[in-house]
Amino acid sequence: MRILFVTPYIPSLVRVRPYNLLHALVQRGHEVTLLALQPPGESDESLPQLRAWCRAVHIVPLSRTQTLWNGLAALPGTMPIQAAYSRSPEFARVAHDLLQRETFDVAHVEHLRGAVLAEALGDLPVVFDSVDSIALLFEKVLRDAPGLKSRLIAALDLARTRRFEGQLTDRFQAVAVTSEADRQALIASGSAADHILVVRNGVDLDYFQPLAVARDPQTLVFTGKMSYHANVAAAQDLVEKIMPLVWAEQPATHLQIVGKDPAPVIRVLGEHPNITVTGFVPDMRPYLAGAAVAVSTVRYGVGIQNKVLEAMAMATPVVCSPQACSALSVRDGDDVLIGDTPEHVARHILDLLASSEQRDRLGSAGRHYVEQQHSWDRAATLLEGLYAQPAPIQSLK
Repeated sequence: MRILFVTPYIPSLVRVRPYNLLHALVQRGHEVTLLALQPPGESDESLPQLRAWCRAVHIVPLSRTQTLWNGLAALPGTMPIQAAYSRSPEFARVAHDLLQRETFDVAHVEHLRGAVLAEALGDLPVVFDSVDSIALLFEKVLRDAPGLKSRLIAALDLARTRRFEGQLTDRFQAVAVTSEADRQALIASGSAADHILVVRNGVDLDYFQPLAVARDPQTLVFTGKMSYHANVAAAQDLVEKIMPLVWAEQPATHLQIVGKDPAPVIRVLGEHPNITVTGFVPDMRPYLAGAAVAVSTVRYGVGIQNKVLEAMAMATPVVCSPQACSALSVRDGDDVLIGDTPEHVARHILDLLASSEQRDRLGSAGRHYVEQQHSWDRAATLLEGLYAQPAPIQSLK
């Protein structure tokens, strides 16, 4: 098929879902053209690889002035600010010109922020990848987020986002999400159940695989984009509530917090002698491969936690909160260790630090789980079923 792949950001190793789905579709013989926005501050490091995969790549810059205007213009209306964020007259012009020159069988449009971009696609059939339910995320942010700013944004946009997501299957005849919980949230908002398919995230098993390096038996690793409020809250919980319990028995244990754009409160954590805050790293794999245990203490969130899949793929034993693995089919005690209190998480960590055999067993089981359950090729196969029967979108207004 000739697929127009539309995203409100540039697919990359950080934007893992569109990056890997696009690659899997190309590997399955489809001809893919990427049409993407580049929001303010968005990296373009992945463009050489994307151009090697795609028939063509079209990037449309989105200025900070335009995003501010989009947000202000959306305030008195009913469209979620998250969706209005991506409005771009330049994108509409580029899309129109492209569709005048090229013929496509279907468009794949990703994320709530990308929904508005579909307006420029005319009569081209569209499959909408919602990824997550943003209304569900906002509900969890309101309940659990520590930051006032995050809660205010969620409060402002929750009702209009729930309404918008409830109309997704009126606008798009085929909708994908990453987890059953997100699917149920869309249905609860009013979307039609039979038009929504769960297409779970995969993991690049060739890229994320065990490395022949020695693991430090006293090093823990926490990974993620460290400006994202859910990761900030999780890291704070780990340092303030869990690590003191670990250090009480194993004072030499070292924690690495690895990920780009650490918030000021995260950078401060790096002043502790047993904590390293790396900021951006070009490759996450050496940190996962060198740690004894990967910890994911996410308190709230939606969809699949890719950080958990990546650690498991590298045979790094994972200790996590129930939320961090809620979208997975893992078995507690077999594939991962799940702790629902700081004491429970700390006990799991200490048990693993004390036993190399248990670490090896859990790491091997985690690798086997992702090999069996989280293939990007399988995700692309499911998308192909959606591509076969889409219809043009209805008005987003």
